[in-house]
Amino acid sequence: MTARQPLELDAVREEAELSAYLGEGFDRGRLERYQDHLDAEFEACADEDRFYRTSHAYLYNLTAFAMTGTKLPYLRELTRHVRPGSRLLDYGCGIGSDGLMLLEAGYRVEFAEFDNPSVAYLRWRLRRRGLEAPIHDLDGEVPGGFDAAFAFDVIEHVPDPFAFLEEMERRAGLVEVNLLEAEPDDQELHHELPVAELLRHAARRTLVRYRVLHGRSHLLVYRPEPTGRIGRLANRGRIGARGLSRAAERLARSARGPSRTT
Repeated sequence: MTARQPLELDAVREEAELSAYLGEGFDRGRLERYQDHLDAEFEACADEDRFYRTSHAYLYNLTAFAMTGTKLPYLRELTRHVRPGSRLLDYGCGIGSDGLMLLEAGYRVEFAEFDNPSVAYLRWRLRRRGLEAPIHDLDGEVPGGFDAAFAFDVIEHVPDPFAFLEEMERRAGLVEVNLLEAEPDDQELHHELPVAELLRHAARRTLVRYRVLHGRSHLLVYRPEPTGRIGRLANRGRIGARGLSRAAERLARSARGPSRTT
């Protein structure tokens, strides 16, 4: 049985690879002000579907985010449930930092994303690291049969989060996803998620793990097969006040609108 390899973040390599890829066009100021540049590019595009297929600002945005290590707890949780050698799908992979880390830890990773500048960069990164992995176009056919599918900080970008989960569930025996509670200063590209309803969706399936990380990120690991009434009750109990009631309260506050003081 293959031993698990520790997942280690190399923030220096994340920046160095982007700098090497862009060459003289690399601007460290854009890396430091990644969100401002992403917002400006989106405003100029004014079409969400086209933006995700053409964005160059995401090269900086996703590199900067990978450098923070925010997703390391999600990745380490995944490796608790699937052993090296397992076939994994990085669904909505962007520049592929998550999947690359897992590839180098001994997993068989495949990527799924729109054909865009981030994917062109991912292809370059694979070649640079001497790695091979399929990259599937989300506008085409994405295969199934995976041991696990994962998507971190992706679902808040899609118009229909339930359809998004169903796509992952059709393709893998295990799903890991995180659900972000909305914040007033979230970027415009984030859709407010119906977190309570999505948690109930997972509670009706075979829940493996539930955690709240970073104050507002609900991390779910579950198997797609439905569970019975007793299982649903147990799952709802596991999610409990940290999940369903907390998310419902936030949704109710949002529906009431901003509070007013006199």
